[in-house]
Amino acid sequence: MRSNSTPISVPPDIRLMNAVTALLLAAMLVAVAALGLRWVVRLPVFAIRAIQVDGDVTRNSEASLRANALPRLSGSFLSMNLQDGRDAFESVPWVRRAVVQRVWPSRLLVKLEEHKPSAYWETKAEGADAQSDANVDRLLVNSYGEVFQANLGDVEDEDLPVLAGPAGTSAAMLHMWQRLQTVSASIGEQVERLDLSGRGSWRLSFEKGAVVELGRGSEDEILARFGQFTRSITQITSLNHAPLLSADLRHAEGYAVRLSGISTTPSQVKPGLNGRSKKN
Repeated sequence: MRSNSTPISVPPDIRLMNAVTALLLAAMLVAVAALGLRWVVRLPVFAIRAIQVDGDVTRNSEASLRANALPRLSGSFLSMNLQDGRDAFESVPWVRRAVVQRVWPSRLLVKLEEHKPSAYWETKAEGADAQSDANVDRLLVNSYGEVFQANLGDVEDEDLPVLAGPAGTSAAMLHMWQRLQTVSASIGEQVERLDLSGRGSWRLSFEKGAVVELGRGSEDEILARFGQFTRSITQITSLNHAPLLSADLRHAEGYAVRLSGISTTPSQVKPGLNGRSKKN
């Protein structure tokens, strides 16, 4: 015989009670597992036992890294936040970039990239002209055009140029200096200082003391103007047997120069009376 059975329905309140019980039990299990994991990762067996540093370590000894980075590290091999570890090493003077990796079972591998100084940096006040002084202490510019702070006494190359301009222009100024320096080498000069005003006007100072007003314009326009100047200035100084004191390239039809003991404003220069130069 086949018997027919009627399913027994569970009241809604019982179903709700069972669901809440299951949810609470699951939450309790997760909490217990989390506490257990937290206890496990703090066991001495998971302590960081060694830190290997690779890469650029020219300016940072083991003692300086230990003094500046280690106090900022926290947690065990498993629990330490790698981003926090990276920040700790990047806080060390001269460190530009750090990569921190775990090496099982208890070692950290740190790869460092140090700043390579390319110039000194002075920040000008907003709206300052090219002739104005900077308003903050001198910093450094690395090979990427980034401004960074370090002990200036640690810079072995004291012949670094000085870049002075508005905040945020260091990369553009370093690139401009590199291009101007290449052109200056053709006349045996070194660009010792480069200034940029808030309105975009450029001014350079040679190592031998002469100052050149480059004016405003695109980078290529400035370089073309400066190239024209370098192609003729040695003729002017040799004809007059006088060194250059200053030059102004902001004129539309040439440039004005000031020599030691002689002043002239040539567009095309040829020898004049008494060995002076005159405007054609």
